[in-house]
Amino acid sequence: MRVGMRKSQSVDVETPPFRSVAFTLSSLGYAISRGFHEALAPLSLEPGEFALLRAVAASGGEAQNALADRLHISPSWMVAIVDTLESRKLIERRPHARDRRVRNLHLTAAGRKLLKQAEQRAMEFDRNVADPLNEQELRRLLELLTRIASGLELEPGSAHSALRDRPSSAG
Repeated sequence: MRVGMRKSQSVDVETPPFRSVAFTLSSLGYAISRGFHEALAPLSLEPGEFALLRAVAASGGEAQNALADRLHISPSWMVAIVDTLESRKLIERRPHARDRRVRNLHLTAAGRKLLKQAEQRAMEFDRNVADPLNEQELRRLLELLTRIASGLELEPGSAHSALRDRPSSAG
């Protein structure tokens, strides 16, 4: 008895690209996030850790809880990131001058050195991403992205999603 074999037939149908702003930005965001992660990997630094190092460097000894509030980071997530950076001797918690319950965050010398290296890698990565655009196109793109961010109520200087969103592996 012969069993009927089904011939697979390949159909040359090309799926048209899905052209929407949100989908394109999402796809770009995913690719850029992966690329940025790879750019920081040789420094053993996660994007969220990089973002927090930058915030601590800019704040000049801000209280940990105030920095968490300003960056819209949950206190428990802030403690986890700071614990990691402190264990690597990149950040230190110092007691507040008048309130012993409060700890101010400061970069260590090692933290400043690593941040400088990470910022160099970040700028190089940014140049590679923006390479297809000329100066005028780049300015226009940034203007348009800023308008989209504003429409989504993302305020300038707010926490990068790498800080706000705790990775599922850490949960």
